[in-house]
Amino acid sequence: MAEETPPRSRLLSALPFVVMGAVAVVDVTAGSSVGFLALVSLGPAFAGLVGGWRRTTLIGVLSLLFCLGLGHYDGLIGERRWYSAMASVAGVTGAGVAAAVMRQRREAELASMRSIAEVAQRVLLRPVPRTAGHLRVAVSYTSAVAEARIGGDLYEVVISPGGVRVIVGDVQGKGLEAVETAAVVLGAFREAAHEESELAGVGERLERALERELQGGEKFVTAVLAELNADNGVTLLNYGHPAPMVLCSDGGVSFAEPPKRALPLGLGLHGGSAPEPFTADFGPGDQMFLYTDGVSETRDRTGRFYPLGDRGHLLARDDPEAALGAVRADLEEYAQAPPHDDAAMLLIRHRR
Repeated sequence: MAEETPPRSRLLSALPFVVMGAVAVVDVTAGSSVGFLALVSLGPAFAGLVGGWRRTTLIGVLSLLFCLGLGHYDGLIGERRWYSAMASVAGVTGAGVAAAVMRQRREAELASMRSIAEVAQRVLLRPVPRTAGHLRVAVSYTSAVAEARIGGDLYEVVISPGGVRVIVGDVQGKGLEAVETAAVVLGAFREAAHEESELAGVGERLERALERELQGGEKFVTAVLAELNADNGVTLLNYGHPAPMVLCSDGGVSFAEPPKRALPLGLGLHGGSAPEPFTADFGPGDQMFLYTDGVSETRDRTGRFYPLGDRGHLLARDDPEAALGAVRADLEEYAQAPPHDDAAMLLIRHRR
């Protein structure tokens, strides 16, 4: 089925003809003494806003014929005013064609950049498996940068010999530097998740990878690592990241807070002890909601933070993707404004 043209695009496409028709009506009604003939050049001027250079050229030729016809009707052919009107139409047509060519080149460049961004997204933030062992997984990512597909938030799910290992993190800052740092963390996690027998070993590998990348700088990455095993619940390692929300099968909601706060990844050289792994109950029917501060620090117009603990009912939907969609829609409604920070959400369900 062909894609329907939006009403706004149809209006812009018809605008050159509407303008030329209006000029003709006014010229015939008001008479030649008013001097509306040169306004025919508005047709090719508006044509350059939409469509290609061929369409703009065609409308320019029609405008010249239009100007010729009105000049004949008004008895102006051969007069200086008629030559001036024809020159105006020809000049505006040339400018419109040039503008259309430049716009099409910019659109082609933008399409190419979007294509590259989509490839980068598939490499950096690969689609997570919908099922991983005894788990069902769904993910949602929203970038705060207009037209961006990726940003400084990161997530990954790896099925390893030790169980299903998960990371959700948030890189300090935005832009290309944040994307590069996120790529370092994800690359190290994907390798370490398969090779390290303990979750703490995975965290140490991430710390060393960031130290090499940042070279003692002050950038950092908050992250929470999780290892989920069908027999042993969940083991967590928190590097200064918001605590995951656990929703029990009986409807209870709690946050898996670490026993002791730890510094984010990348600040290990500034002192402080490494985070301690801790466990949390996670049985059949339970859910774990991991997120970045783009979710928990969303504010309404009065400055109040998003009450995540009161939104557990939104995640009760049968389809996990629909559940995350409900949270995303609720965040937008709560903020009543475009997002100010990237927001990543990962929902893990323990299948019965």
